[in-house]
Amino acid sequence: MASHKLLVTPPKALLKPLSIPNQLLLGPGPSNLPPRIMAAGGLQMIGSMSKDMYQIMDEIKEGIQYVFQTRNPLTLVISGSGHCALEAALVNVLEPGDSFLVGANGIWGQRAVDIGERIGARVHPMTKDPGGHYTLQEVEEGLAQHKPVLLFLTHGESSTGVLQPLDGFGELCHRKKMYSRKTKPFSFYLDIKWLANFWGCDDQPRMYHHTIPVISLYSLRESLALIAEQGLENSWRQHREAAAYLHGRLQALGLQLFVKDPALRLPTVTTVAVPAGYDWRDIVSYVIDHFDIEIMGGLGPSTGKVLRIGLLGCNATRENVDRVTEALRAALQHCPKKKL
Repeated sequence: MASHKLLVTPPKALLKPLSIPNQLLLGPGPSNLPPRIMAAGGLQMIGSMSKDMYQIMDEIKEGIQYVFQTRNPLTLVISGSGHCALEAALVNVLEPGDSFLVGANGIWGQRAVDIGERIGARVHPMTKDPGGHYTLQEVEEGLAQHKPVLLFLTHGESSTGVLQPLDGFGELCHRKKMYSRKTKPFSFYLDIKWLANFWGCDDQPRMYHHTIPVISLYSLRESLALIAEQGLENSWRQHREAAAYLHGRLQALGLQLFVKDPALRLPTVTTVAVPAGYDWRDIVSYVIDHFDIEIMGGLGPSTGKVLRIGLLGCNATRENVDRVTEALRAALQHCPKKKL
């Protein structure tokens, strides 16, 4: 035991019980969790490379294949946020000097441009204002002009609420490149070959790569189980119907939906144009302070232009729509409004 005097005392904040507010999270994420998923997070830890953990990982892979409707054996989980998965996809395909075509119509396209530039790729952004989307013809023209090794489009642009149509795009992008690259990916942690082996995707003995978040994977397994029990088509229907109900309630308040074409609206995240004269921060603050409901403002290029309301998973209900629209009604009545 060291005998020298400690320089840092125990933080007073950590000597108090953990306090978590009871809030309804109706932003673009995170969202509230069903009790079954929360209970899974309290289960006992097991070894990260035990046969029991491998069984859970295999069940997770099957669940992901069901949710994404794919039989691709290269199905795995990245131990990180969705942003980490985005970066993994790019660093495993792109090499310095590669041509990279990017649909930049929101923050995720902008981030893809940034990552591609860091890798040293020749990045060709197809830039559009927030709310825009890409047609098959536009992408075909970009592919013919730049001959990229990789095309990036954001299917669900959560910063703008746009659902990018993807029918026909897959036929343009069937060449894979991960296993034919000439250089190693810049990131060891995100190297898809290592990850594929660790997740049992290559029929080789599994080797240690990193220590996985065991407890989080319990929760992921249970979330996939809930979708499997509900049925994927029923889950889609739940979110579409909840979003349609939300759109109607918002329009009844006199609010304008940011994405004009209903076919291009993301069912999980709805964007509302910030009403004239209001500061979006006042509305967001009023809703959380008076109703314990979290909604968000814009992100990246949509900052200051929209409010974002998320109906995700168990939060996608008519009851929650009623609660958030009533909160917005009160906010519009009480928040300061500048005269134009």
